[in-house]
Amino acid sequence: MKEMISLEEARELVLANVDPLPQETVPVLEAVGRVAAEDLRSDIDIAPFAHSAMDGFAVRAAELASASVEEPVEMDVIAEVAAGDVYEGSIGEGQCVRIMTGAPVPDDADAVVKYEIVDVVAGDGKPGSRVAFTAPVKERNNVREAGEEAKAGEVVVEAGEVIGSAGVGFLAGCGVVEVPTHRRPRVAIISIGSELVDPTEVPTPGKIRNSNSYALAACAQAAGATPTILPIVEDTLEALAAAVSAAAREYDFVVTSGGASNGDFDFIKPVVEELGELLMTTVNMRPGKAQTFGVVQGTPVFGLPGNPAAAYVGFEMIIRPALRKMQGYRHFTRPVVKAKLSRDVKKNDPRRIFLRSTLYKDDAGEYVVAPAKNQSSGLFGVIQRSNCMAIMPEGLESRTAGSLIDCMLLDVSEEVSL
Repeated sequence: MKEMISLEEARELVLANVDPLPQETVPVLEAVGRVAAEDLRSDIDIAPFAHSAMDGFAVRAAELASASVEEPVEMDVIAEVAAGDVYEGSIGEGQCVRIMTGAPVPDDADAVVKYEIVDVVAGDGKPGSRVAFTAPVKERNNVREAGEEAKAGEVVVEAGEVIGSAGVGFLAGCGVVEVPTHRRPRVAIISIGSELVDPTEVPTPGKIRNSNSYALAACAQAAGATPTILPIVEDTLEALAAAVSAAAREYDFVVTSGGASNGDFDFIKPVVEELGELLMTTVNMRPGKAQTFGVVQGTPVFGLPGNPAAAYVGFEMIIRPALRKMQGYRHFTRPVVKAKLSRDVKKNDPRRIFLRSTLYKDDAGEYVVAPAKNQSSGLFGVIQRSNCMAIMPEGLESRTAGSLIDCMLLDVSEEVSL
């Protein structure tokens, strides 16, 4: 095992040790945002019949070939067909049918002229009226054809495709009311530290509230997983070993925070090594150099640092991709854009640095990134007010204001390609 590995190596190492979880079938409404585990097919043609795209008059296009403002073509309105109804009668020469949006187009008609451009000569435009057309119309104008979107038996959502809110409606229209998808990962969240107390408590001297568990549970939930916050574990090897072992038996992924460095009370590395296989201990990044990963009883166990920003960045960069793979997603990295630095940034650390930052557009419409002034790894509030991570690559090269720098977007899905 290498002492320190790159972020890319760390991500690939973790991804190599997780697989998509077994399938489950969920109601179509619960499938929004999830990945189809199998091809999904329509049971009918969509649309099942040719229907009108708007309110108007169903006509034969050939009869309006000579229509003009100077010499309009007049027709008698012989019937009216609403959505849900069917007109099965014939349409003779010089006749048309009043039709509503979504109604089946009569067999004798081959076009629909919208109501607003038709003049009512006599009556109210309904059956018994006479109307005038002042322009020709093309065949199939304003007609949505049968099977236009899908044919019966055709795959409408492919395996591996993420189902959006519109996709839920599409599937419902295709008769797909249940969707096979990969089960959401059950993630155990464990905070380590004898100094921690529950957020409901007012900390006494020497104590702090356990905020990490809630942030990491929120990160897991945002990644599509089902998190469970387990009790705080005191700083002893025995207590941590018991907690990790129990969690590995019950959950699909275990995430701890705290105790990931090399101090006298940092035990996650020896615990993972004792209980299973230790695969990683440090990553060439800041914040979050100390990143422990291994497998215990067949379950991935990841030990994050205790500093909030270090834990958040480690989760976002390495754990989130793994949880997405377990759900069948195919894309694992957030979109990256280039932006101009708003100020000089000095670099005195050779690691890759992720600066909590705000991305915006200037008056010229160009992206500008403003790194937060306080980059302390102990702060959550800075992350809350950030929408991206400005990336300072490995090395000691500083950057001046106006320099282009890569920015990873935190509020845009991995599926988006920029």
